[in-house]
Amino acid sequence: MPSAGQPTHPDRYKWIALSNTTIGVLMAMIDGSALIIALPAIFRSIHLNPLDPANFSYLLWVLMGYLLVTAALVVTIGRIGDIFGRVRTYNLGFVIFTLASAFIAFIPWHGSTAALAIIIARLVQAVGGAFLFANSGAILTDAFPAEQRGMAMGVNTIAGIVGSFVGLVLGGVLASIDWRLVFLINVPIGIFATVWAYWKLEERGIRTPAKIDWAGNLTFAGGLTLILVAITYGIRPYGHDTMAWTSPLVIGLLAAGIASLVSFVVIENYVSAPMFRMSLFRIRAFTAGNLASLLAAIGRGGFMFILVIWLQGIWLPLHGYAYQNTPLWAGIYMLPFTFGFLVAGPISGVLSDRFGARYFTTGGMLLGALTFGLFLLVPVDFSYPVFAVLAGFNGAAMGLFAAPNMAAIMNSVPAKERGAASGMRATFMNTGMPLSMGIFFSLVIAGLASSMPRSIYRGLINHAVGSATASQLSHLPPMGYLFAGFLGYNPMANLLGSKVLSHIPAKDAATLTGKTFFPGVIAGPFHHGLTIVFIFAIVMLLIAAGASWMRGKHFVHADAHFVGSASTENAGEATASIEQPEPDDIRAPDSGELALTGPAATVTGEIPADPGTS
Repeated sequence: MPSAGQPTHPDRYKWIALSNTTIGVLMAMIDGSALIIALPAIFRSIHLNPLDPANFSYLLWVLMGYLLVTAALVVTIGRIGDIFGRVRTYNLGFVIFTLASAFIAFIPWHGSTAALAIIIARLVQAVGGAFLFANSGAILTDAFPAEQRGMAMGVNTIAGIVGSFVGLVLGGVLASIDWRLVFLINVPIGIFATVWAYWKLEERGIRTPAKIDWAGNLTFAGGLTLILVAITYGIRPYGHDTMAWTSPLVIGLLAAGIASLVSFVVIENYVSAPMFRMSLFRIRAFTAGNLASLLAAIGRGGFMFILVIWLQGIWLPLHGYAYQNTPLWAGIYMLPFTFGFLVAGPISGVLSDRFGARYFTTGGMLLGALTFGLFLLVPVDFSYPVFAVLAGFNGAAMGLFAAPNMAAIMNSVPAKERGAASGMRATFMNTGMPLSMGIFFSLVIAGLASSMPRSIYRGLINHAVGSATASQLSHLPPMGYLFAGFLGYNPMANLLGSKVLSHIPAKDAATLTGKTFFPGVIAGPFHHGLTIVFIFAIVMLLIAAGASWMRGKHFVHADAHFVGSASTENAGEATASIEQPEPDDIRAPDSGELALTGPAATVTGEIPADPGTS
């Protein structure tokens, strides 16, 4: 064991860095997906009715608040990591995340007070998550040589995806005992990882002293927050409309958010130490990789939530599962996505180190678009083997894309910019997630609104419910029905109530409150919404495939070298790790002096500011 202050051997240290950052990603992703499955137990325990329109905001903020804060902060925190040390800021993330998890686990209140406390604590959790996500990629890039970064990013990314699906099952198991365990389990893991991180992780990146760009930070975080808040409120009911996109509040928030982001771009081009390194967008591999990441996140970020609604609200009840058991089984039936990712992820990560990211990322997006096209042909009451096969290939598509794309982005930037680049990369991905959720929910609700009132009205009338009651229930906001299915509730049993049910024949009452009536009446309208969602996803992934192809051939920045020890005194010498000195592999900039000597190039003079690829 090395003594205090003595750097660990490079070959040993890279595995320490990989294992610790993997724990961080795994913990955060398990927590997020476990929450999705635990929400029914949480709402029941704190006594909140998901069919009450007044409670929609609580549900939306529990779901989307974490993503909003993470997306708004990761660039800022990545830049802070460049200035004060990536490991230091990463370690702080563990502390914040663990403390917030402990707070949620011991919340004593009920009703709206408890919901508000959970939301606030989740926002604090998101701050810790942003510290972890913004710096983990940079720490790995500092620790691993360029020819192994795809593998390292693959392991890290696989941990995140696996965590998101393990959380679905684990959340169902723990929530069936006590929903607080979903958050309490983070505490021992967080304490262990925090101690290990402070003990073993070393600052191997290049620290770049600079001033904090407060104007850029405020306009960026403010603009992004305003837009995401507008999306959150846009999918709520507004007056007699099913959604609030015409609300002056939503329109005003969107306009203010866009204006703030435009101001941010202007500011970043003039300040001396910008938060968002606009010069990095001159690197084609960096720009194309981030654009593909954003489009991929928009194209499938809300897919998991739609699947959970599909399984919990329709398919599982139609196949005899009790509503209170559907959250756990939904997680189990979604496991093929994990298996597909586990098969494709490691292979693509390793092979992309040798052959470059272009073919794997482009192929992954094309495969993803194909699977969404095939999902269009699947009926709402599907045959599970068909669903499982498509789910496996869809997971494999993301496995092909994720690790090579992440490694290519991080390889494309100078060592001193890795913290900012990692934060920018995480921002594009984390911004795409809530955007996707808002878009997917909007499209599904629009599809439901066009035909669900008629379907519910006819179904109720056919089972002896009075016309006035049937009309009233058929015109309730589609979001209420959507989230009822999402939370594992039987809406009809709650909405009809004992008074109505006592005045209709017992056989009809049993049918209306049974497992199959509600899924049956919304299956057709829901499939219409799914069709719109899948077409949108196909378009996004095809554009993402085009962006992935535009990145060019395998490219490693002239300064993207293996740091090798804790000392960075000679980092400015910029020893390159370019795999092959082919003319198409890297183009020299107009200014600067470039000298290639054999398969491993040594670059002297100015670091290229505008590398490109063919």
